[in-house]
Amino acid sequence: MLHATRKVNKSDYVTIAQNKRARHEYFIEQELEAGLSLHGWEVKSLRAGKANINDSYVLLKDGEAYLFGATFQSFTEASSHVVCDPMRTRKLLLNKKELDTLFGCVNYKHYTVIALSIYWKMTWIKVRIGVAKGKKEYDKRIEIKEREWQVTKGRIIKNRG
Repeated sequence: MLHATRKVNKSDYVTIAQNKRARHEYFIEQELEAGLSLHGWEVKSLRAGKANINDSYVLLKDGEAYLFGATFQSFTEASSHVVCDPMRTRKLLLNKKELDTLFGCVNYKHYTVIALSIYWKMTWIKVRIGVAKGKKEYDKRIEIKEREWQVTKGRIIKNRG
């Protein structure tokens, strides 16, 4: 029996939360997609868009990866017998090869693993994580100069034409 394969559209990816400071504070060397182990009330709060991952990072211990520092606002209509901890450490669902890559980057190359965004991929909630190195102050200044030069260059070209 043959199954029809479904083509994935851009509309199937809906961003829930983004870490906007990440690209300003870090050089992102590599990006990975990971699943997220959640409770029912957390899924409901993500459906409502009540998540914050600005200060979150990935903690690697005991051969597993955990999302630490992400805040999911508790959903008031959720079950009353469940204790909602908005700052709970959540397990990331990665395969062994991806975990080995992360452990190698963190332990030997001294990289940091941070959460970049949380999004829906069809019916699944996914986390985009980045393997990153911190920027120095002068790196940030150079980036600002380059951005300002691009804007100025665009204005010059626009006024000439």
